[in-house]
Amino acid sequence: MAKYIQNNSGELEEVIPTVTSSGAPSANTIVQLDGSGKLDLSLFPSSLAPDQLSLPCSEAITAGDQVNVYNVSGTGTVRKAIATSLATKAHGYALTTASSGANVQVSFDDLNNLGTALTPGEQFLSATTAGKTTTTAPSTSGQVVQKVGIASSATTLHQSYGPAIKLA
Repeated sequence: MAKYIQNNSGELEEVIPTVTSSGAPSANTIVQLDGSGKLDLSLFPSSLAPDQLSLPCSEAITAGDQVNVYNVSGTGTVRKAIATSLATKAHGYALTTASSGANVQVSFDDLNNLGTALTPGEQFLSATTAGKTTTTAPSTSGQVVQKVGIASSATTLHQSYGPAIKLA
């Protein structure tokens, strides 16, 4: 942990830099990287924050799952995306794991490093496993073809949601 020496009314004291910001009270302080080796988002203007929301989910969601946001009595609610209907196309991915009824953190940004067993190359929303992707586009009548990104490794998917097309 980094530390520095500060003059406190003529006395020297050791100080630990802040990892997060609490706004104006944090003015003129030195910052340090967080436990993941990055600057905490609270240190940046809100306009630079990633496109993320905390939303209730209607089923158990696992971090990394492709998710669909839909309306439940005026509330945006999350479920696993699956290529069996246009109504369940992918909109984002889960950053956290949550049980049904709990809130899940959803990202609409482009880097999903929570994948498992991905094959590098184009990824499409799966029509057989909810929340997952596949390298083979669905081909059965009534299924939906939606490109969701490019996998660069077994765990990293560069999200880029394409249009969802229902097959005739």
